[in-house]
Amino acid sequence: DPLSPQYLYPLPSTFYPLPPIVKLLFVCLGNICRSPAAENIMNHLAAEAGISSQIECDSAGTANYHSGNPPDRRMQAAATNRNIPMSGSARQFTKSDFTVFDLILAMDRENYANILALDPQGQYRDKVKLMCDFATQHPDREVPDPYYGGVEGFDYVIDLLTDACGGLLAHLKSTDFKNT
Repeated sequence: DPLSPQYLYPLPSTFYPLPPIVKLLFVCLGNICRSPAAENIMNHLAAEAGISSQIECDSAGTANYHSGNPPDRRMQAAATNRNIPMSGSARQFTKSDFTVFDLILAMDRENYANILALDPQGQYRDKVKLMCDFATQHPDREVPDPYYGGVEGFDYVIDLLTDACGGLLAHLKSTDFKNT
């Protein structure tokens, strides 16, 4: 009966369980090439999969070289060529990021080591992974820094990160966004 109390007074939305949200932080050296590309690619893939509400992405750099700057124009061009919108503003990784994010993805071993150096007790070690650990089509173990190279380097990084972000997304879905 549509006039019964359960239809007239539905339960508040807080009663219904909300989908889990996983918070991802992508980290490179300066936060203008690789990590903002990974952040924007992951946002793009999540939107395509219809799960944007379940994933929050950000990016940071281990160094403070470019704080406040947008992504490198060459990386923006490489992403735009693949219909991936790029946005963001560079910032430096901080110790508080360990508690804010569920998973911290380093672009290379040097960034990985620099991140872990800020966690001397190893309390957050399990949250820090190498981005290429999730790549399924590329053999690379690190995302190369394209900053001093040509257009081909930026294109390659977009392809590699698209592969790794796709693998990461599949991993997150397979664990129901709980066990990062």
